[in-house]
Amino acid sequence: MSTGSAAVAAGARTDGGARLALSGIRIYPVKSAAGIEVSRWEVDRFGLRYDRRWMVVDRAGDCMTQREHPRMALIGVALADGVLELRAPGAAPLRLPTAPPRAAGSLDVRIWHDRVRATPVSDEADRWLSEVLGTPCRLVFRPDGAERCTRPPPAGAGVPIAFPDAYPFLLLSEESLDGLNARLAEPLPMNRFRPNLIVRGAAAAHAEDTWKRVRVGSIPMDVVKPCARCVITTTDQATGERGVEPLRTLATYRRKGSGVLFGQNLIHRDTGTLRVGDPIEVLAAG
Repeated sequence: MSTGSAAVAAGARTDGGARLALSGIRIYPVKSAAGIEVSRWEVDRFGLRYDRRWMVVDRAGDCMTQREHPRMALIGVALADGVLELRAPGAAPLRLPTAPPRAAGSLDVRIWHDRVRATPVSDEADRWLSEVLGTPCRLVFRPDGAERCTRPPPAGAGVPIAFPDAYPFLLLSEESLDGLNARLAEPLPMNRFRPNLIVRGAAAAHAEDTWKRVRVGSIPMDVVKPCARCVITTTDQATGERGVEPLRTLATYRRKGSGVLFGQNLIHRDTGTLRVGDPIEVLAAG
């Protein structure tokens, strides 16, 4: 065994000798709309291809999310053959090309503390979303050239991102969700937490809290920071109705400072293809 292979093997045992595997991959093409489960998917410079490349903004160009608009959970999304399809109760499906017209121009939009140039998708998309959400809004696309990076820059270098809150990947283990559900009167599905990468085989609930560097399939990733959870986790993704769980229960054992932590944010150090069933190696932990 080479020195490099020995290091990987040693790292893989830092999670208590558990056999870790990627059990789910989910993309969210339109920020805060429903996700898509896939069995394999390409990772490009922004993260999972098409993940949060589209965003809904208000008249001022500020991002709109389920935090203030829980009905966004009811917007279903499909991707196939160069077409993005949006669906919603009571509305005819909307089909859009994944590549907006070159003549569409650009628009200055804001996502939290970041301002970035985005491409307006179409008047048709704006009308459809405004009717579905009951408020004037627009759909924009994150073009390749409009730079936005992770912040603060991990490891001394920012990583380009599209429209996620802050990082390209959110990872959560099935064991962490099992630990939460054991405390709840009614168990919750994984979609409440909107992870990109779902892991099976962790040594214990929240084992991912200790990981620093991992290899998912062939792609090395840094575990940057825990994810502080918001009111979106209390929104039923099938109905758009809002309750008090899981934040009420998570706050009893996952609070740190003013945040309630559940899952980990990651950045990737390479591109490639991820597949459900890929092994996950913990390269560094602490």
